[in-house]
Amino acid sequence: MSGPPALALANVSKSFGAVRALREVSLELFAGEAHALAGENGAGKSTLVKTLAGVHRPDSGQVLLNGEPVVFHNPADAQRAGVAVIYQEPTLFPDLSVAENIFMGRQPRTSLRRIDRRAMRARSAELFARLGVTVDPEQPARGLSIADQQLVEIAKAISRDARVLIMDEPTAALSGNEVARLFSVVEALRGQGCAVLFISHRLDEIFSLCQRVTTLRDGAWIASEPVGGLTHDDLIRRMVGRELGALYPKQDTEAGEVALRVERLTREGVFTDVSFEVRRGEIVALAGLVGAGRSEVARAVFGIDRWDAGAVHVDGRPLPAASPTAAMAAGLALVPEDRRQQGLVMELSIERNIGLTGLRSLRRGLTISRAAERDRARDWAVRLRLKFAGLGDGVGVLSGGNQQKVVLAKWLATGPSVLIVDEPTRGIDVGTKAEVHRLLSELAGQGIAVLMISSDLPEVLGMADRVLVMHEGRITAEIPRAEATEESVMSAATGRAA
Repeated sequence: MSGPPALALANVSKSFGAVRALREVSLELFAGEAHALAGENGAGKSTLVKTLAGVHRPDSGQVLLNGEPVVFHNPADAQRAGVAVIYQEPTLFPDLSVAENIFMGRQPRTSLRRIDRRAMRARSAELFARLGVTVDPEQPARGLSIADQQLVEIAKAISRDARVLIMDEPTAALSGNEVARLFSVVEALRGQGCAVLFISHRLDEIFSLCQRVTTLRDGAWIASEPVGGLTHDDLIRRMVGRELGALYPKQDTEAGEVALRVERLTREGVFTDVSFEVRRGEIVALAGLVGAGRSEVARAVFGIDRWDAGAVHVDGRPLPAASPTAAMAAGLALVPEDRRQQGLVMELSIERNIGLTGLRSLRRGLTISRAAERDRARDWAVRLRLKFAGLGDGVGVLSGGNQQKVVLAKWLATGPSVLIVDEPTRGIDVGTKAEVHRLLSELAGQGIAVLMISSDLPEVLGMADRVLVMHEGRITAEIPRAEATEESVMSAATGRAA
């Protein structure tokens, strides 16, 4: 690279009490380059981002701006220096327009010192034109998709003349088309001389978008190298420090009796005439594009949402509509897609979260036995290889992968015969992903029927005995494992297969 990096870290260390989050980490971001940051959950990526963004100050080492040492006392200092962070979940003012969000606190003024709304709209349109996208500057932010909200955040950043753009898991909640549009925006920014730091657990995205990658492990710098000379296995090995083995350790099992039977389930305007079976020992994947109705079917089966027609049977017994209590009593368990909002109580401890589904069994007289609760939590923490300091710690301090394990523990402790898991590995690192896959395979081997909803096509192909594909609220194909390919699944997901 010619010239100094636009932004760099030189031997930066950062500790929080006894925890060393970063250990002499170096990183260089050059203009016109997309640079990936890879590592497992807990590797130090978030701390590194917050150090670049001025949230944290290094204990030792330096931050360099255009080759010169700089001290960011707060995020405003970093913004003034041209550093912008685009987070996975944007924080816009929902009742303001797109243009008002972009220029909040910096509105152009008329000669009479009033806000010049026409100029604000025109400048917003120019910013989106630079990015090669179309967003209405007058539209309220409340109605925007996550993808469009991210574009507004990017437009806000370049309106401040940001020269370094840090994108922290920007694609986690996006569809395939939205990811492609975001990538085209990144390419446009690179062409305009921006340095981009891209953080993602999706290795395919790193290899398709980025020119170089820096890997962290346990807070330490492992390597910074061109992406072109690496394979997926090379990068995984650097991230986890060992040979990972099979990412999809699917055990061969013999399917047993039908555990879950769904017959012609319909919820008007959401899904129609959905029928399928899941047998004991099977992993059945429910695949399809975002919005196809997969999660909605799972919610209805579990009783969260009421269905309008059809029937659900568990182990041959009919379930009443809209009764999660009855579903749990029948042996159903649901691990939801959004673990933080729907799967956990973030203010409670690890042991209290694991015990929530079994309060009746933990009761001793009129009170909950803390000893029984702790024993139950400890047992499942060992089984699922949970990484934690203390069971009494808040679940919010855990990494995303360990939070997912707590949700799994909470439901597995009920002894289910049918386990429904919605996006079980979204947002978790590759090492933990392999552990979750191993666990699902072991559960199927123990005779549990597993219904897995996933947008990760390699995960679907690697773990499922059968693939059910949904398109616009209907099941369009049932594909056995031996015949399932990316082409066959995507063909059915887009409505091209009967």
